[in-house]
Amino acid sequence: MTLKIGKFEFNSRLFLGTGKYRTFEEQKGAVEASESEVLTFAVRRMNIFDDNQPDLLEALDLTKYKLLPNTAGANTAEEAVRTAKLAHASGLCDMVKVEIIGCPKTLLPDPVETLRATEMLLEEGMTVLVYTSDDVVLARRLQEMGCHAIMPGASPIGSGLGIINPLNLQYIIEQATVPVIVDAGLGSPKDAAFAMELGADGVLMNSAVAYSEDPIKMALAMNLATKAGRLAYEAKRMPMKGHATASSPLTGLISS
Repeated sequence: MTLKIGKFEFNSRLFLGTGKYRTFEEQKGAVEASESEVLTFAVRRMNIFDDNQPDLLEALDLTKYKLLPNTAGANTAEEAVRTAKLAHASGLCDMVKVEIIGCPKTLLPDPVETLRATEMLLEEGMTVLVYTSDDVVLARRLQEMGCHAIMPGASPIGSGLGIINPLNLQYIIEQATVPVIVDAGLGSPKDAAFAMELGADGVLMNSAVAYSEDPIKMALAMNLATKAGRLAYEAKRMPMKGHATASSPLTGLISS
């Protein structure tokens, strides 16, 4: 089944960031290997109007992808809304990822400003995806407000620690009325597979791919892990038991 976010539909459930790559070639190869249809970028960290400025996105055929600008670098709702409107005015996309950092040390999101920005951008008619912590109540409030997807962090941004609080993440997924895209802190394919097995609708990553020794191979690994995790979730794993169970029949055996 396709992933539906607002009015958009995607076949891939792996969202990929476009920053931090060492070369155009690595970025382009990683994007192609990931088979991602959604590429994210920070509007405030690139020049989206001056064609003479170097831009990693120039290495890609952007007609093949849906761009997801984010408001990274914003500290208030007003800054986030201004950034989102800038991206929208450029004609890039009417889909935006709200990201407002509240703590410079941990880079955890500011819940109050995030709620305010989400409300304002929804009033603008945008498709709003929201980066948030793994706070179960906050995730519910954002959904009640009308956001189109929740993006809880697995662990601090860029840490590569993986999913440090799977219980909260599972609570968010179980109560979700909109897609849940696990974002931030994923470090390896096992993290992507784990998130998908928990029932997440997708995963978003950047550092885990860009900072690996071979981003193209890592992008392919993340692609396969995301697909495998989704298939495992749909197949429903066997129940765990506290004792051994023979895997072969115990009846109808040849007697000695």
